[in-house]
Amino acid sequence: MPNFQVSVVIENKPGISDPEGDTILNDLVLKDKNTHITQIRSGTILKFSITESNEQSAKDSVLKICDELRIYNPLVSKVTATVDEI
Repeated sequence: MPNFQVSVVIENKPGISDPEGDTILNDLVLKDKNTHITQIRSGTILKFSITESNEQSAKDSVLKICDELRIYNPLVSKVTATVDEI
């Protein structure tokens, strides 16, 4: 069976405050006069290596693990996953 890398990005949903992104924007970007940047959103990326029969099975398995382990809060977090064969 093939090996896949599933990248899971966890970030706050639109409308939910992002203090880390705001701090990066205010303290690092705007102080350096990069005024053309108007917003920064931060997130967390998790990379899973998994052996599955196909890309969709790999993605589904990883997302199920994330749900079962409550790695993120579904009320405030948006989760996206991408799959690459390795």
